[in-house]
Amino acid sequence: MNQHLQNMHPPRMYLSSPHMGGTEESYIHEAFVTNWISPVGPNITAFESELCAITGATHAVALSSGTSAIHLALILAGVGVGDDVFCSTFTFSASANPIVYCGANPVFIDSTVQTWNMDPELFAKALAESKRNGKIPKACIVVNLYGQSADLDPIIALCKENGIVLIEDAAESLGATYKGSASGTLGDFGIYSFNGNKIITTSGGGMLVSENKDAIEKARFLSTQARDNAPHYEHTHIGYNYRMSNICAGIGRGQLKVLADRVSQRRANATWYQEKLVGIPGLNFMPEAPYGMSNRWLTCITLDPAACAGTPEDIRLALEAHNIESRPLWKPMHMQPIFKNCKVYTNGISEKLFENGLCLPSGSNLTKKDLERVALVCTTILTR
Repeated sequence: MNQHLQNMHPPRMYLSSPHMGGTEESYIHEAFVTNWISPVGPNITAFESELCAITGATHAVALSSGTSAIHLALILAGVGVGDDVFCSTFTFSASANPIVYCGANPVFIDSTVQTWNMDPELFAKALAESKRNGKIPKACIVVNLYGQSADLDPIIALCKENGIVLIEDAAESLGATYKGSASGTLGDFGIYSFNGNKIITTSGGGMLVSENKDAIEKARFLSTQARDNAPHYEHTHIGYNYRMSNICAGIGRGQLKVLADRVSQRRANATWYQEKLVGIPGLNFMPEAPYGMSNRWLTCITLDPAACAGTPEDIRLALEAHNIESRPLWKPMHMQPIFKNCKVYTNGISEKLFENGLCLPSGSNLTKKDLERVALVCTTILTR
């Protein structure tokens, strides 16, 4: 490591930190002035309608997390004990955990090398086997990974043909597109996450969207402990405390105003890394599929062990030594101890991506100097 790197002691650089737009406090202040400090209020209604206006979604309900949105979508899909649910294996556990909440069985499906998302051919193979066994899945959760939409058309066609409810997990892909349509709006249900590390944030929160108005109204009902319309507390359904707060929704309203800017900056970060690190043997970036636009939530690299002078772990540790956060790619669900007994249709791609990949700092608030710090460490490790 050269002397210049050894002498650097800058503040912590995070993988993807919150980036406020400047108007969030006005919505929060209004909520305090009007005393809407609760999981009801005008910010929530406005946030739902404003997100629909931006994405083209028809109906939306603001919730406490993306995970809760998936859980409610599965309930609305009729998923219950013993049912099968197809799910991308290359994802965060929040995509799969709600399947288990319902008492159902996750069936994991691997990725394509071209998109890193669910392989339509493996999906078709899994479905054909399920039909032979007389157990068609109730639902499919397809994840739009790292800001890029999966190739949805062939999956949508098979789901419609076989009565499978498609849940589009767009937790990481708000602002991305698939063939001109907004990510998250192509399935029977779409879910977004506004966790602190996402492209926009409400501190914590999520959204469930659908063209099915009745389903969204049912989700709204279930998310507020399923209280029936009565002067007393009457309950004929099991409910959940899943509603977003009016304070968090105010943050979300301010964040939506800068969504396009955040997408633009994340994409600019990815382009900068690609131009700066071009020519390093064995280093490649997550490809962008030709059918849409990725929001480049995270800039992800892979290293060919036969060609590179270092490993992803070498880079991660070197970055950490300089107070820079990076992260391995998602460990596939079928490799997780908790899901080790689940059915999986794998081609080995997600396992190789996990072994050879790394997420670089990608926040929209990173400066050119920040990006240069990251590139210097990567270059030093991979050209030594």
